[in-house]
Amino acid sequence: MNKIITTEQASELGANLHQQNKRVVLVGGCFDILHLGHVSFLNEAKSYGNILCVLLESDETIKKSKGPKRPINAQNDRALLLSALMMVDYVLILPPNMTNADYDALVFALKPAIIATTKGDSNRVHKERQAVALHAKVIDVVEPVKNQSTTKLFKILNEL
Repeated sequence: MNKIITTEQASELGANLHQQNKRVVLVGGCFDILHLGHVSFLNEAKSYGNILCVLLESDETIKKSKGPKRPINAQNDRALLLSALMMVDYVLILPPNMTNADYDALVFALKPAIIATTKGDSNRVHKERQAVALHAKVIDVVEPVKNQSTTKLFKILNEL
């Protein structure tokens, strides 16, 4: 199976990894302009398991949450960059307009042992709910890195 997969392939991937007794760590995000904070987060998340799966938000979802000039990089480009990182085993391309039920179905299909977050994650309540249903754990693997965010980089680039 390719490192970059669709949500339709998630059930097969989850079943295969579960059958192999792999400890899956799940993370999600935009990963628009990769920076040190992303790499630290992904490295630390991977340390909690055998397989690191990244749920990659759609361009439409990012536009809604970050504004009309975002993302800088298209979803396919972001997926290629993430898949090139050694610690990333799979990148799941998320479709636009996912509901909480859609996220739940995807997470339940992947059966992660760990759902990794950055401390202060605004979606933690949903991740906790998913983890309880799966008998998994939500772990804050890193603190937010000061002065390292895509939004900050975007602002700097716009000032040039």
